[in-house]
Amino acid sequence: MKHFGFLTAAVMATGLALGFVKPATAADAICYNCPPQWADWESQLNAIRDHLGLDVPHDNKNSGQTLSQLIAERASPVADVAYYGVSFGITAKEEGVVAPYKPALWDEIPDGLKDPDGYWFTIHSGTLGLFVNVDALGDVPVPTSWQDLLKPEYRGMVGYLDPSSAFVGYAGAVAVNQALGGTLDDFTPAIEYFQALRDNDPIVPMQTSYARVLSGEIPILFDYDFNAYRAMYTDGANVEFVIPQEGSIVVPYVMSLVEGAPHRENGEKILDFVLSNEGQAVWANAFLRPVRPGAMSPETQEMFLPDSEYERASPVDYGHMAEVQEAFGERYLNEVR
Repeated sequence: MKHFGFLTAAVMATGLALGFVKPATAADAICYNCPPQWADWESQLNAIRDHLGLDVPHDNKNSGQTLSQLIAERASPVADVAYYGVSFGITAKEEGVVAPYKPALWDEIPDGLKDPDGYWFTIHSGTLGLFVNVDALGDVPVPTSWQDLLKPEYRGMVGYLDPSSAFVGYAGAVAVNQALGGTLDDFTPAIEYFQALRDNDPIVPMQTSYARVLSGEIPILFDYDFNAYRAMYTDGANVEFVIPQEGSIVVPYVMSLVEGAPHRENGEKILDFVLSNEGQAVWANAFLRPVRPGAMSPETQEMFLPDSEYERASPVDYGHMAEVQEAFGERYLNEVR
């Protein structure tokens, strides 16, 4: 099959696979797609170091690049665990580059949010919407819909990650498509939307762009609620999160154990930890909806938009979403970019 993304150099690291907590001295495990500015992986990796004594370096791949790298390294794996959008986890299983593993607390993950055999499982989810830097808009109002972004006053203000590579970009395309009357078997509404948005001079980065929204370089970004809440409550930025009036989607993010992981035992410990109370609390404190809901405190829940707003965001058939991802990516590259 064809693979999305631009391959980055593999993260080359060595470490001792020790079975006890110790001061971290070298990379003890490699996680692909664990960037410090996305989903607060920085805090999670710090927690892994503090609780397990394992040093796991940051990695700035996106989901598509992670899958491509795992396939390229199939004969000699470098990574131990991988994190990506759910459709990439499904494809990774099909490609045979991940191994079955059912972590501790597996039974608390709802059906539908995990592969029955353990090839991938959800750790948290996000709702796709508009991450808006209000100050960067100047006198332009905060948009309330997908269609608003096509107006001339938003020219050059709208950003979205490349949907042929980054999972959040693909999730944005699915959200737009569903909201505008498309289906997972008919992406024409999304293609026509991105063609129209292209004429409004959008910004289309390849990688996570949280800092570019905070700086105002990208005033409006198709992104998840958790990044907007982090900007509001952690970084004190004047931002808003908007669930467009036409609707949006909820998307799980998942992890897997890599087939042939060089430090399999440490990889398993990491996967156990991200589902533990301590690991899930890190996601909740970063405004992600943990797959184990009890990890979210009432105080954190109050920081989210009201439930009435979230009623406009719905789940999709994630298996089918994965099946049609490549075809959409080809259409996007041929008809939009």
